[in-house]
Amino acid sequence: MVEALIFILMGGGAVAGALTVVLARNPVYSAMGLLATLFSVAVLYVSHLAHVVAAVQVIVYAGAVMTLFLFVIMLIGVDKSETRDERLPYQRVVVAGLGALMVAAALGVTVFGDFDWVPAAASTVSESATNGTIERVARPLFTEWVLAFEATALLLTIAAAGAVALAHYRGRGR
Repeated sequence: MVEALIFILMGGGAVAGALTVVLARNPVYSAMGLLATLFSVAVLYVSHLAHVVAAVQVIVYAGAVMTLFLFVIMLIGVDKSETRDERLPYQRVVVAGLGALMVAAALGVTVFGDFDWVPAAASTVSESATNGTIERVARPLFTEWVLAFEATALLLTIAAAGAVALAHYRGRGR
């Protein structure tokens, strides 16, 4: 029951955010719709016990990429003036009501919900239920695969330095 409720809410949030990205006229609103979509998908990853993928989703995409998008949006300029009058007269009341409804639903799920699908809350934890946790991914990454991990980091650093050097060299020749 709780899984279905989370899936419906976050799936709806992801679809609503995606529609906002496509349909919004203001690029800042589009970026905020993308942020809502990214967070909704991260919650879906957590509900499927893919904690590492959810953490990467939030840190890399919702953090770094969204910051980059907002910097680009601000650099290209969105200098048109916005009207501050409310065109929807009961907007604040409806949003407050929806917010209170969401808080009540979250409290109801927390108090009356059955959380056997969450490995930490279940009485017995199966081995396959913890495959996507950070500990299960990090242990082999930093023990058996540490050389490949460090070599990849070194190659990415060299590639970034090379890109900066090429950009600087092309800039001087012009």
